Amino acid sequence: MPPYWRPRLRIEPPSNMWKDHIPALLCGTLFLLCAGRSTAEESAVEGKVHADAKSFRCITEMTHVRHFYVDNLLGNLDATLAVADSATGGTYPAGSVIQLVPGEAMVKRDKGFNPVTHDWEFFELDVSKDGTQIRKRGFAEVVNRFGGNCFGCHIQARPQWDFVCESDHGCAPIPLTRAMSGALQRTDPRCKATTVSPEDAEALRQLNELLKPSGSNAKTN
Repeated sequence: MPPYWRPRLRIEPPSNMWKDHIPALLCGTLFLLCAGRSTAEESAVEGKVHADAKSFRCITEMTHVRHFYVDNLLGNLDATLAVADSATGGTYPAGSVIQLVPGEAMVKRDKGFNPVTHDWEFFELDVSKDGTQIRKRGFAEVVNRFGGNCFGCHIQARPQWDFVCESDHGCAPIPLTRAMSGALQRTDPRCKATTVSPEDAEALRQLNELLKPSGSNAKTN
């Protein structure tokens, strides 16, 4: 397990997993390359895209693209989908929202918001049946509670993919399997309650095992 993952984890029901454990999975190697543009406030430009807690909803109510979900805060969903569905990549339009799991998101802000991140802003979210709260937001300073840095992961994407990571986009692999991300999507506590399938329950169990601190099962002397 990479050295920057050292969580203290209790195994919890799926609906409670987001609050403290899942966000690190989308983040990889730490790259603090936003010197001089370290906060959203410093880099912000006046524009049409405004993101707050109400911008994020039940993930399965967004539009499904392969193994992730997209939306557009300006209503320009067709333009977002055109890039998401492109086999050759492209630049996402302002207002685009991309989520692999309910606890993290990236939002494309207005042009000039932060050229270093191609105008993307990263969000760490707390989600519950009561809605969404923004835990952290910004760029290189968004280091989640496990020390994983989302900017450091996404900057590895090849230029044509506009900071978006998929398995063949140049980003370092993450240990989150498709079964795990799918289970997390289907158990988003903001969505209408459904019965957790045996397959999803098993995927979530494996995810909890993955997130246990290294050596937690070892015998102590």
